[in-house]
Amino acid sequence: MQRWRGLEDIPQDWGRSVVTIGSYDGVHRGHQLIIRHAVERARELGVASVVVTFDPHPSEVVRPGSHPPLLAPHHRRAELMAELGVDAVLILPFTTEFSRLSPADFVVKVLVDKLHAKGVVEGPNFRFGHKAAGNVEFLAEQGKTYGFDVEVVDLYVSGEAGGGEPFSSTLTRRLIAAGDVEGAREVLGRPHRVEGVVVRGAQRGRDLGFPTANLETLPHTAIPVDGVYAGWLHVEGEAMPAAISVGTNPQFDGTERTVEAYAIDRVGLDLYGLHVAVDFLAYVRGQAKFESLDALLEQMAEDVKRCRELIAAHDAG
Repeated sequence: MQRWRGLEDIPQDWGRSVVTIGSYDGVHRGHQLIIRHAVERARELGVASVVVTFDPHPSEVVRPGSHPPLLAPHHRRAELMAELGVDAVLILPFTTEFSRLSPADFVVKVLVDKLHAKGVVEGPNFRFGHKAAGNVEFLAEQGKTYGFDVEVVDLYVSGEAGGGEPFSSTLTRRLIAAGDVEGAREVLGRPHRVEGVVVRGAQRGRDLGFPTANLETLPHTAIPVDGVYAGWLHVEGEAMPAAISVGTNPQFDGTERTVEAYAIDRVGLDLYGLHVAVDFLAYVRGQAKFESLDALLEQMAEDVKRCRELIAAHDAG
């Protein structure tokens, strides 16, 4: 899969394509439906499929300080899109100047002049251009002028966790913020993942017999509510069952919020400086301060036991 940053990265001899445009944060199951449809349509037409997305998130430029918690960094989104069969991903730097492009200018500069769109696939609520003035109806009218078809794909409707609303990044963020990582997994089609470089913390976990990887997470990452979770720690292609702690470590009067992962039944790991990922499978309990260190250690042992059981049940299912 080709990856381009900016219109100037698109090869000059690029042919016709089927395009879909959006932030696509998280590449959840609704996004997957749209992207798969674009890929299938491109193959039917014998052309390439292209996903157009933005960096930073448009809301941060239009309303500074309103950057939403991100469900996946761009490199992770690209990996997920490649798995869906996408031929190219175009990341457009979203600047103030770019935000002022009218919908008509966006169509010409991006879809017509650069990507030579033969088809465009979007969700029903797609908006684009200055002040989000463009919609799928306008896009379809432009398609008649410039020779591309527009198809609208309805999003899935979520199950019990989402209250029967369409799959969306907003819904996923809400579930994660509430600690409902199982509900988020239903929307995403996979566990929510948090990435970062392993840095040195207070090393109390090592002293207590539960050495943890302390992640320095990426800016704006969507992190679940404070508590203990079962999941996996991904290191250099290996997925290790893990007990994950999110919070400020109130037992030791901590103030900095951290994400730490204990690789269950693994000893002697040296992960400092490595880029790792943590997948959240299930919520175990909330953050708490215990009466004594012994009580904390007893609870940690129970947490690890519970995490081991949850992971084994998931793997068996």
